[in-house]
Amino acid sequence: MKLDKFYLQDMIMRALQEDMPLGDITTDNIISDGHISNAEFLAKQDAVIAGLDVAKLVFEMLDNRVNFTALVNDGDSVKAGEIIARVSGPTRALLKGERTALNFLQRLSAIATMTNRYVMKVKDLPVKIADTRKTTPGLRLLEKYAVSVGGGSNHRYSLSDGVLIKDNHIAAAGGISNAVNRVRASIPHTVKIEVEVESLEEVQEALDCRADIIMLDNMSNEKMAEAVKLINKRALVEASGNITEETIYEVAKTGVDIISIGKLTHSANSVDISMNIE
Repeated sequence: MKLDKFYLQDMIMRALQEDMPLGDITTDNIISDGHISNAEFLAKQDAVIAGLDVAKLVFEMLDNRVNFTALVNDGDSVKAGEIIARVSGPTRALLKGERTALNFLQRLSAIATMTNRYVMKVKDLPVKIADTRKTTPGLRLLEKYAVSVGGGSNHRYSLSDGVLIKDNHIAAAGGISNAVNRVRASIPHTVKIEVEVESLEEVQEALDCRADIIMLDNMSNEKMAEAVKLINKRALVEASGNITEETIYEVAKTGVDIISIGKLTHSANSVDISMNIE
């Protein structure tokens, strides 16, 4: 997944405006305009790094005289105490961009790190680990990028690019068949239809409706294994619901194709990274 520069510029501009709507009254009154500094970004814990290009663009947008040199790449695993980047240039720009750059780096690296832990738990099984739409408002593309950096896969990006018929759709429509038939009558033939199910009876109904993907929601491992046999490759099978690092391997062993995990983006704790002026 490649991030669009214009998208990043817009996001970074909004973050900088949030952080200093009327300038930086501390830095501007202490540091002279011509003052130059060097700084380093230090990983203070083991992590998978993501967001280096975002951090670089933060400083470049503040002052094009800033030189940001990444010492690792997005997707690299680093150890606590490792220097991941160096930056040099006008001190005012370094200080004004420090927190915004770190916020992006720490958040995206946290998501990449957590994703990588899940991916490694099932690395010997033919299953994909995917994210969900449980993302921070305004940061979805960045957070999904971080999931891909950590070795995960991306689920749909928005409500506009994929049909996912969930329990509330089914309840409102009066059943799986009604929901599938209504949506199929209106969408292009190129769009796949996914249906969330909670029982083997609903699995069969989704199969009868020729769903392309069947999501097994909060099923026991035993029930999921039965569902996989019943589906028998006639649709992709996705498992979802309260899956943890401790349970993911057993879920993957049921034979599902995809495991979607909301906590990759909604529960990742920021990685501890600091920027220190030398």
